[in-house]
Amino acid sequence: MILGIDSSAITAGCALYDSGRVIAEQFLNTKHTHSQTLLPMVENMLKSAEVSLSDVETIAVTAGPGSFTGLRIGIASVKGMAMGAGKRCVSVSTLEAIAYNFVGVDGIICCAMDARCGQVYNALFRSENGIITRLCEDRAIKAVDLYEELKKLDGSIILAGDGAEILHKATEESFTLAPLPLRYQRGLGVCLAAEGKESIDAAALMPSYLRLPQAERERLEREKEN
Repeated sequence: MILGIDSSAITAGCALYDSGRVIAEQFLNTKHTHSQTLLPMVENMLKSAEVSLSDVETIAVTAGPGSFTGLRIGIASVKGMAMGAGKRCVSVSTLEAIAYNFVGVDGIICCAMDARCGQVYNALFRSENGIITRLCEDRAIKAVDLYEELKKLDGSIILAGDGAEILHKATEESFTLAPLPLRYQRGLGVCLAAEGKESIDAAALMPSYLRLPQAERERLEREKEN
């Protein structure tokens, strides 16, 4: 049984998955901070499903890219749960978790998260015959540059993630915007992306930001000017 957790953006989600069966799932899209909502949501889901943490084999979590604060809250929460219960963890790319919402939907899945400053965090995946295949590594890329790349690809292209609407406008609505039930990262996508991946000790779980924090980037820029 896998417990999947995501708090990488404004949304938050968790799910329980076991050998092809979705046991339970919860999703929130509110303005409350994940430090207030994440653990109570997980606790409520486990209680409703009559499952204890001892029944869970692995805890999977999105480690990035995404909101720096959101990622830290999710990873810290998982570390605490895993260490306390003696469980192993799986680190999952947020973008890959989004792609796994589209198992059974054929096409190229362009996963994009708002990275501000005209950029998106992005990765491309092919969904075909129920199999998700990664086409490129996670990256931070300008929306206009991604548009030029997408124009060269053949086949149906679906835009997903919290940056999908931004990308949809930037690409002059040339590609399909994923429907709301599939657009955002969910706990089930985390579980599916984690299935078959090697587990690690909770102490080794670390966030993957892709970019330096804004304060750090500004500091380096000032040093360069001086």
